[in-house]
Amino acid sequence: MPLFSIRIVNDLTDLTPRQIRYYESHGFVTPARSEGNQRLFSFADVDRLLDIKQLTERGINMAGIKEVFRDRAEQEKKEQKTERERIETKRLHEQVRWEALNNANAHKASMIQGQLSHFFH
Repeated sequence: MPLFSIRIVNDLTDLTPRQIRYYESHGFVTPARSEGNQRLFSFADVDRLLDIKQLTERGINMAGIKEVFRDRAEQEKKEQKTERERIETKRLHEQVRWEALNNANAHKASMIQGQLSHFFH
């Protein structure tokens, strides 16, 4: 949710408006725009800018920062895929268990009916 003007982001991150626009031009953040075309940044944008600031302070250049973010995105995709597979496996196990229980109950009912039928013939 875009909430912060560039001035507030400047205060929160200690990055200059010029630096913020520079990182925007490299595609690291994509702020929303108000009706008056003012940049509005989200919490995620601020977090990303703080990450960039930390990386640059450690001496990592723009190419390195892009690689770090690309690696993070790939790792997140792998984790999401793993989580989706885990959830699908859990759902499958639940479905198989439910069907097994229903079949067992149906079998019991059939057996009981078979046993009771001896008394009613």
